[in-house]
Amino acid sequence: MRLALVANPSSGSIADPEALAAALRGHGADVRLLLLGEDDPETALAADPPERLAVAGGDGSVGPMAALAGRLGIPLAVIPAGTANDFARAAELPTDRDAAVALAVTGRELRRFELGRLADGRPFVNVANAGLASVAAQRAEPLKPRLGPLAYAVGAVRAAATAAPLRCTVRVDGEPVHEGPAWQVIVAVTGAFGGGSAVGVADPSDGVLDVAILPAGSRAGLARRAWGLKRHTIAEQRGVAHHRGAEIGVDVPPGTEYNVDGEVCSGGLERIVAEADAYELVVGA
Repeated sequence: MRLALVANPSSGSIADPEALAAALRGHGADVRLLLLGEDDPETALAADPPERLAVAGGDGSVGPMAALAGRLGIPLAVIPAGTANDFARAAELPTDRDAAVALAVTGRELRRFELGRLADGRPFVNVANAGLASVAAQRAEPLKPRLGPLAYAVGAVRAAATAAPLRCTVRVDGEPVHEGPAWQVIVAVTGAFGGGSAVGVADPSDGVLDVAILPAGSRAGLARRAWGLKRHTIAEQRGVAHHRGAEIGVDVPPGTEYNVDGEVCSGGLERIVAEADAYELVVGA
């Protein structure tokens, strides 16, 4: 099999991309190694597409490579190499490096997944998350090298103690569903984020986006919301608004930062669309 490996060398757990490529070759693949930040995978692979595309990095690297695999018409394999690897867990992929490498080459079971697209075209596979989760991610970032996935929990506690509710308007397929303050607005594909939190009802193969809106209220009530996120039952909690649609719009104050698959962004929430059956993911042997 001709396989292109796109590795993110800035991901903390990829010490040696060449060693990762060698491991894939050990399972019989003819591997072409590309490094994010140094190579342009789209340009490099357009003229001579491989039979399979593997991405090694955090969740923020998966979305663009999923979109590229879909454009090339080839399956995507994921080798989790981030801090939390929420996408791999949501898709029930192996998080063990050796098992993920073996599946990338030998896996034959495929599943079609949707992508979320922001207004600027940026693809994502998990969530676009405004409000407390974005603040928590910023608080967690400097703690990741020392605490690993636990950094997200520490960041969430600090955010809950200091952040203010977000003023926003949310639309689903053009119809307003919320206007006013909210602790958090989660637009979900897999629904997974933050090292184990999730909107559990989100289905990445149904072709629509889920949005969960956590209305503003007392800080004391945030503990119940946090429990719902960790139990993946947040959409069923009383007072939480849950909707599904092909297009979600979230209007927030200019300059508001939010979190997309673990990366902090600004702008693009005003129109988020679901791209159904966007790519094929290697999910089993």
